[in-house]
Amino acid sequence: MSTETKNLNQNAVIVGGGPAGFATALMLAKRGWHQITVLEKRPAADFYEPDKSFNYLIDGRGQKFTDLFGLTEKLAKISVPNTEFYLTEIKADGNRKTSKLPTRVSNRKTGYQLPRRAFLQLLFQEIDENWQDRITTLFNTKCLEVNNKNGKLTIIAQGINDQTNYQFQPDLLVGCDGINSLVRQTLDKWDNSGTDKFKMQFFPSASSGLKYKVLTLTPNFPLDHNNSEQAVCTMAYAIRGAFSDSQRSLSLVIFPFANPNEPRTAVIVTRPEHEIWKLQDAEKLSEFLEKSFPQFPINKIVSSEEKERFAKSEGGSFPIPQYCSGLHLLLSNTDNYTGIVLLGDAVHCFPPDIGQGVNSALEDVFILNEALEQTNNIISDSLPLFEYLRSPDIKPLIRLAQTVFPWQYNQNIVGKRLWSINFFMRLFLSKILPFIFAPAVILIQNHKLSYREIWSMAQRTTIYIYVLGMVLIFGSLALLLDNF
Repeated sequence: MSTETKNLNQNAVIVGGGPAGFATALMLAKRGWHQITVLEKRPAADFYEPDKSFNYLIDGRGQKFTDLFGLTEKLAKISVPNTEFYLTEIKADGNRKTSKLPTRVSNRKTGYQLPRRAFLQLLFQEIDENWQDRITTLFNTKCLEVNNKNGKLTIIAQGINDQTNYQFQPDLLVGCDGINSLVRQTLDKWDNSGTDKFKMQFFPSASSGLKYKVLTLTPNFPLDHNNSEQAVCTMAYAIRGAFSDSQRSLSLVIFPFANPNEPRTAVIVTRPEHEIWKLQDAEKLSEFLEKSFPQFPINKIVSSEEKERFAKSEGGSFPIPQYCSGLHLLLSNTDNYTGIVLLGDAVHCFPPDIGQGVNSALEDVFILNEALEQTNNIISDSLPLFEYLRSPDIKPLIRLAQTVFPWQYNQNIVGKRLWSINFFMRLFLSKILPFIFAPAVILIQNHKLSYREIWSMAQRTTIYIYVLGMVLIFGSLALLLDNF
């Protein structure tokens, strides 16, 4: 009873209504917190943002959270499982090849692929149906300031459309506001430890700086000019362009959807100097796409409005893998402690190479829940414990994102071939000597291993490969000398 009474008096503000923000709100509500406010700039949970309409693959790591809330079964119903992930490649000459992608390893949990907004809507529906009395979501609302006066935390927010002003004094502030987190930047200004623990540390990757756009296609679009076959919603497609030079070479990557009536999205990833970024109007874009994909009726399945939007869109860029070592801050006044904690992209951010952005964020929330459970929801104990439990995984996660699969976007043929040689060598060695060699790409799918364990195993494999290479080189030299 004393714990429940304490929870009734605690309140939280969560800045950012993405996966980490909604997941944290649900977790706190389940733990008995009654005053939880989520501040989100978007107008709705399922708001369609064309250039953010990419897919999530919720693997076993992310399912730690969905299992906790009994949401995994609902997730499965609106997703395409990776056990049934098929890809059809359509080349410029019209030739097609369908393959079952090896996206699942035996003894691993089935992963579920779905659009970002579908997953956000799933989380928000859980809030709307079961936790309205404890969670308030303020859409179209921006956090303006985070202030600290004598240990008293004050949050200033404002409605984007109606300019309504809000002020909160929470016991817990959760920064789920992404790579440019206002919460983290504020903590960095306040930090006088001399450690720069709230500054991002950067680890450049071969995929950093690549630009992307998303093109919206009609549902069930035709695969050829004769309309002889329509796209299958649960099938992934890779439409290859006719140009081979780096300035014009293009591919459309279309991820599978469970809903046959939902518009499909084609992701384009290129280097910044690509021709596609110079096309600023729909007519020029239409001409370029028609020449790029002669095998594909792209101008019939993309509306004029979408071409105009796409041409004017600045798209997005893959970030440099980065993290900060500080995950929390406690503010003390005479009565109790107020806490601030960072989750998701606010503390670790990287390109989508390894598919761990949403999964690592959901695992953050899961571990925060464990810390609260072990400390009976006492903020002054739970936040340091959360940092102690989570910190060892953060840098290894960024190092994995930096090195594991950055060449998959065909941005450099030589780099991709060298990476492929390295990958298949590790895969082969792991098959014949599984207790010595381990390919990190496959290990990431194992949610039972921490990022720290995976990175440690990958590093050991690298050392063993170097040793094996040296043994082979010196052995070859010794044989040559014997022959002389």
